[in-house]
Amino acid sequence: MNANRFKYKEITDIILTLDPAHEAQLINYLKATNIEVGLLLNFGRKPEFKRFVYDNKRKNISDDQRRSAAE
Repeated sequence: MNANRFKYKEITDIILTLDPAHEAQLINYLKATNIEVGLLLNFGRKPEFKRFVYDNKRKNISDDQRRSAAE
């Protein structure tokens, strides 16, 4: 198994509950990096977790889009 297959970045924050701002931040991280899967975990009184997937194929920008953005 290729060890590079499981690259990850860990961001730790202490919160009471998961809220939509945390979800939005995770989605932005996934869009901005080559990481495709993100987890939000809360080990508080009510444990909860959410898994987000943002496929790298959706992140590709075609040459036409780059040219029109530069104009």
